[in-house]
Amino acid sequence: MPKIVIQNLYNKRVATKRHDKKVLDIIHENQIDWMHACGKKGRCTSCKMIVIEGMENLNPLTDREQNYRDLHRLADNERLSCQSTLLKGELVIRVAEKNKFPHMDYSE
Repeated sequence: MPKIVIQNLYNKRVATKRHDKKVLDIIHENQIDWMHACGKKGRCTSCKMIVIEGMENLNPLTDREQNYRDLHRLADNERLSCQSTLLKGELVIRVAEKNKFPHMDYSE
């Protein structure tokens, strides 16, 4: 069962039974607010996640993500949660500092 651990949300753990879901959808299905300004279309970087562990458990970069990498708006350890599919295993991520919501309580 694919799992996500969000480090700076007090190591919040969420899971899904499906192996073909976007990371952002898994997060939202578990009632966690996560920024996504463009409506999950990969047109911005507001849903960016910092990948600590488990990059190998995600689908390859999409064309949109590669474009942001080429523009230096997405680092090697970052992915767009609306474009990333968790295929297997565990994914450990962090909310990017600039994408944190003011109404949420974040750890470290």
